[in-house]
Amino acid sequence: MDRTERQEAARVVARQDGLHIVSVGSPVPRRKQERARSKCLNTLVFELHGFGIGHLCLEAREDELNARDIRTIATARQTVLPKGTQMRADHIPGAKEPLLWISDIVAGAVRAQRQGDSRYTDLLGQTLIDFDVQTDC
Repeated sequence: MDRTERQEAARVVARQDGLHIVSVGSPVPRRKQERARSKCLNTLVFELHGFGIGHLCLEAREDELNARDIRTIATARQTVLPKGTQMRADHIPGAKEPLLWISDIVAGAVRAQRQGDSRYTDLLGQTLIDFDVQTDC
């Protein structure tokens, strides 16, 4: 998308109900991407629980990587969430669930902000919550 299209996409996302919660682990060396994803996902599960969210939809990747995500979420349920907490996760192909595109738009806005361009996060305003995650990478 060009800048105008990204701004319109951010406006559309901002008009949706709910919050957009983003965990950011950066910078990450290419060979440590999965470790950083796991750390961010662990923290995201904790934050989502705080907002009363019990179901997480993730964009599907390769089966092995999807299984790794599920293990990370299971570990988070045991280590960072109160005992007995329910947190379900499903992997959905991006092409089958257009709402996953919202995540891409929000992630792009946060990335642009961290590179000095806050025009998209400004449009998202109070609907956006982002936080840093120590990935130890």
